[in-house]
Amino acid sequence: MPTQLVLVPMLALLPVQYVPLCVLAGLLLGGLPEYARGRVPLDRSVLRFVNSWHALGPALVLVAAGQPAPTLRHVPIYALALAAQFVFDFASTALRDRLRLGVSPLSLLRFMVWIWAFDSALTPIALLAALGSSGHPALVVFTLPLIGLLAYFARERQVRIDHALELGHAYRGTAMLLGDVVEADDAYTGSHSRDVVSLVLEVADRIGLDSRERRDAEFAALLHDIGKIKIPAEIINKPGKLTDDEWAIMKTHTVEGERLLAQVGGILGNVGRIVRSCHEDWDGTGYPDGLVAEEIPLVARIVRACDAFSAMTTDRSYRKARPVEAAIAELRRCAGTDFDPVVVEALARSVAAGV
Repeated sequence: MPTQLVLVPMLALLPVQYVPLCVLAGLLLGGLPEYARGRVPLDRSVLRFVNSWHALGPALVLVAAGQPAPTLRHVPIYALALAAQFVFDFASTALRDRLRLGVSPLSLLRFMVWIWAFDSALTPIALLAALGSSGHPALVVFTLPLIGLLAYFARERQVRIDHALELGHAYRGTAMLLGDVVEADDAYTGSHSRDVVSLVLEVADRIGLDSRERRDAEFAALLHDIGKIKIPAEIINKPGKLTDDEWAIMKTHTVEGERLLAQVGGILGNVGRIVRSCHEDWDGTGYPDGLVAEEIPLVARIVRACDAFSAMTTDRSYRKARPVEAAIAELRRCAGTDFDPVVVEALARSVAAGV
């Protein structure tokens, strides 16, 4: 719903101190059908309250400016009010999504820039409506057809977004199921993969991956060892050093993982190409393709470092876990040979922050 076409005239024509309350009332009224069906949990009601905070920023600016009339002379004040709206919108949304979903502010910022661009494009139209209606408030009714048209487009777009989210949830369910298969086949590999996921996501946020790359990173971290279900158990569980022949078989697990995920297709097919590269080394001495430096997909470089850190800090039957400080020191020693130096430093900062 293009609420900007309603908010700006409200700020210009109503007592500005009441506008945030009007916005909240509108959000609550919009949810009445859901309330009537008893389908709105308490947290959804709280979200409606948080979603109204964006109106508080411009209201404060306009109150401080003495609620200037909607004239061209006061356009700079309304521009400042728009900036305040974006600040309050980001602060409230970042707090909400961080607490509920664990979304980092940086990831959210990249998403919200598009919303702000859309609101910025609508604001001049809304301000013109307010200017034209300042002497005749009823004229704002002429904006209703445009609001209705944009609401229709927004609804169509939301349907596409919901469909994409459904597909995303389906792929996530498939990925989790495959992760369970790995864990059933080898408890260490399964639990290790899940440990790597949280590390990878923290590093992904520090480096600034976009939402698509972050999703790929999550799936690749969970499934980077999926190909090991094709490796004989006696090799996987061997307590000592592998022979050359055994090691050659073990190294095929990246290619086997790619093949398995290619059979699933879609998003996981793309993840399979990343999984193939999760044991490539920065200097080109890794496997299976001997890729060098930035030839290796960034997500694969992140998984490679986090995988190594998790392995070093986990007890195995043939050795004790290394202290965290020793593991970080080893990663730094091998940065530029085995690992991407930028990824290593991002991982080190994440670990230092208490990941």
